[in-house]
Amino acid sequence: MNVGLVGNRRYRPLADLLAKFSAEAERLGVKLYPEPSLADLLPGPAGMLDAHSVEIIVSLGGDGTLLRGARESCTRGIPIVGINLGHLGFLSAAGPDMAVEALTRISRKLYRVEERRALSVRIGDGAAALAVNDAVVHKGGVARVIRMSVTVDGEPVGTYSADGIIVSTATGSTAYSMSAGGPIVVPGVDAFVITPICPHTLAVRPLVVPATSIIALRVLDPVPRPEDLLVSLDGQSTGTLSTHQDVTVVSAQAPVLLAQITEESFYKRLTRKLAWGDLAERTY
Repeated sequence: MNVGLVGNRRYRPLADLLAKFSAEAERLGVKLYPEPSLADLLPGPAGMLDAHSVEIIVSLGGDGTLLRGARESCTRGIPIVGINLGHLGFLSAAGPDMAVEALTRISRKLYRVEERRALSVRIGDGAAALAVNDAVVHKGGVARVIRMSVTVDGEPVGTYSADGIIVSTATGSTAYSMSAGGPIVVPGVDAFVITPICPHTLAVRPLVVPATSIIALRVLDPVPRPEDLLVSLDGQSTGTLSTHQDVTVVSAQAPVLLAQITEESFYKRLTRKLAWGDLAERTY
């Protein structure tokens, strides 16, 4: 079995974990193919992920690492499993204590795969880019609101005066959108969320739309400099936006395949990761 590896070197446990992974992989007859930035952390020569076909990708890091790896796995049509080395790790399947066991389960195909919608985002007539969590139109360095029109399937929804607008998937509803006051959407619900960031009116609230929708965002007022208008995907890649240029968001053709190696439900994860529920249920 060929397994790809993506990781974030800033996490201190990573080097030791990769050494354990390598030893376990040899025992299991698994071949590891790391992304180039991890190659020197694996003992012995290693083939590169970008040059080989793999059956699954393992992400070693936080949610940001997993999102980066998920875009790679989505383009390949293979699942990804997250081993959390960070703080929250809401999307990850397990922590570092289960990392070696996770590799054993993967080699035996003892995992289930969840299909998650992704976003296909296009700025103007440019090439489409993939986002797993969200696409955000927002300000650069100017401390003022921006005025944007929002349409869904060609029908005007309204004009928003806000710091920006987030379009999130159900997967991304527990990320930036939630912090901006958006609802948490259970992954099985086939919907996107349009969430304004600090809207300058009480009449604008988050809107849940079908995931089959075509969402178009357009900035209406001119800005002094092009870098004052940005489009961010998963908080990782950023492009600039011109006034009166549409940002079109639709469902990506292929889903993200998240592999789960435990039976923990989404609701149990909410309780464990986000301290969901009544304060009386907390243990200190």
